Amino acid sequence: MTDLSEARQRLVDAWLDNQWLERGLSRNTLENYGRDLRQFGDWLNREEHTALERCQRYQLLQFLAHRHEQGLGARSVARQLSALKSFFRWLKREGRIDEDPTLNVARPKTGRALPKSLSEADVEALLAAPDLDDPLGLRDRAMLEVLYACGLRVSELVGLTLGQVNQRQGLVRVVGKGDKERLVPLGEEALHWLARYLREARPLLIHPDQDVLFPSRRGETMTRQAFWYRIKQIAVSAGVQKALSPHTLRHAFATHLLNHGADLRVVQLLLGHSDLSTTQIYTHVAQQRLQTLYEQHHPRAGT
Repeated sequence: MTDLSEARQRLVDAWLDNQWLERGLSRNTLENYGRDLRQFGDWLNREEHTALERCQRYQLLQFLAHRHEQGLGARSVARQLSALKSFFRWLKREGRIDEDPTLNVARPKTGRALPKSLSEADVEALLAAPDLDDPLGLRDRAMLEVLYACGLRVSELVGLTLGQVNQRQGLVRVVGKGDKERLVPLGEEALHWLARYLREARPLLIHPDQDVLFPSRRGETMTRQAFWYRIKQIAVSAGVQKALSPHTLRHAFATHLLNHGADLRVVQLLLGHSDLSTTQIYTHVAQQRLQTLYEQHHPRAGT
């Protein structure tokens, strides 16, 4: 905090010590908060010739507008404002200021983070990676195909039983959150690999009397963690460089459906979302597709 005056530095240090004691914030968070206060204090001193403890609401709003003009994202602005709100609340509580300038300043809307997804080429590489000469590899191929074809949660996938799959109708009955059931179509590719797995690999992995669809190496119900570990191994062998999460193929399922023209409400039903607003995080895909179509087909798009 060498850019601040000595008195201002002591004030900010006292607040940071308070945050560490009361909230147990990490060192990294405290460093970020200190940097946020330093930036605001420098701006106040340079542009308004005002000390931190004498800041007015209009000056804070001017600073936030300045940060937006600099190209700072809404999330970064929100974090900086959060630090400032906490700082000025502390000043007020300590009796160092009469009014809190952040009191009626709303945090910028940041929206929900877009889920990470894979390209269709990445998915194809991932699906083709398991060793089909190994019963476990054939099981992994069938699991990945079903996961991608149906947009299942990993917990839903590893919990599947034989009785939940209707190969003749091409449907899987999924038990989701809150024990809500939904029927999801499998698609020809997933049905093909599922049938081959049931015929060639599953009898080698589990006793015929057991009902679990995709058993572990020990012939038991697989844990989510075990399957996730397998996916990461398969991704390495497939050369997929993107960071994966347990929901990566579920997100790819939704993204690719929308990219090929599916209706958002259909995707909502297939994913098992009780509220359409949850599914709307994927509307960026539809918007991108509409923009592309507009640029390709509108006679004045290029003018």
